[in-house]
Amino acid sequence: MNHTPDRLPPAPKAGLKISFEFFPPRTAEMEESLWRAVTRLAPLQPRFVSVTYGAGGSTRERTHATLVRIRHETDLVPAAHLTCVGASRGEVDDVARRYWDAGIRHIVALRGDPPEGAAKFQPHPQGYANAAELVAGLKRIADFDISVAAYPEIHPEAASSRADLEHLQRKIGAGASRAITQYFFDPDCFLRFRDRAHGVGVTVPIVPGILPVTNFKQVVRFSAACGASVPAWLADLFEGLDEDPETRKLVAATVAADQCRRLRADGIDEFHFYTLNRADLTYAITHILGLRPPLAPAPAAAEA
Repeated sequence: MNHTPDRLPPAPKAGLKISFEFFPPRTAEMEESLWRAVTRLAPLQPRFVSVTYGAGGSTRERTHATLVRIRHETDLVPAAHLTCVGASRGEVDDVARRYWDAGIRHIVALRGDPPEGAAKFQPHPQGYANAAELVAGLKRIADFDISVAAYPEIHPEAASSRADLEHLQRKIGAGASRAITQYFFDPDCFLRFRDRAHGVGVTVPIVPGILPVTNFKQVVRFSAACGASVPAWLADLFEGLDEDPETRKLVAATVAADQCRRLRADGIDEFHFYTLNRADLTYAITHILGLRPPLAPAPAAAEA
């Protein structure tokens, strides 16, 4: 008798929404790599694409230049990351006004990480103290569409899971229209967080952040700082692949696609991909999920 292994149901394209995150280039070579990624992923018609913002404003001008180029040279909707770190309210407000004047209407509002060398976040004496204050300040400037961060495994500085959810509520109450999560690897972790958030009255969309793992050791280091757990099964999958980047890519795409399909089976219809400015993995994952670029219209037949 033939035995068919249990497998997940197919993930249809219908109703699936995606967005992508990029980081601003530091060099001409990195800028070329970024635009290759943007060009490859643009046909998938993401809801928006965000560009990160370095601690203390270290990438402020590159972020702005990248967003403006996306705004004017593509059909994509750009979203600007904006943080509270190392700037007064007036300085942050001026950056936000520049974005609005450039036609950028979506902000990803974050408290931000401490500057390099600092043990913990310290608000600027005249600055926004946290992301909830930043959201409220942005809404006073203009009617931005605002996304904020959420933490399925609790922010490392939160006193408790309840305190973390209460802070998320404050950000939403100040005017945020969606929450995008820190990356995670256990789908059940996200689903439990979603249910807890709904239980305390969070009604805006909570979008899972998906990180395809291209460098396992680097992810382990970063996860230790941001509070994301790295399960033993993930370490087992990448064991022995340090010098085998091609196989790492295949494993990474498989893991992330499986993660998304499991979430899809539980009703999740939107994903935010941390692309690391690499298009190949994200393109493969979205293909597995059923997304296809629209077909170009056939050329009109010549008249006789």
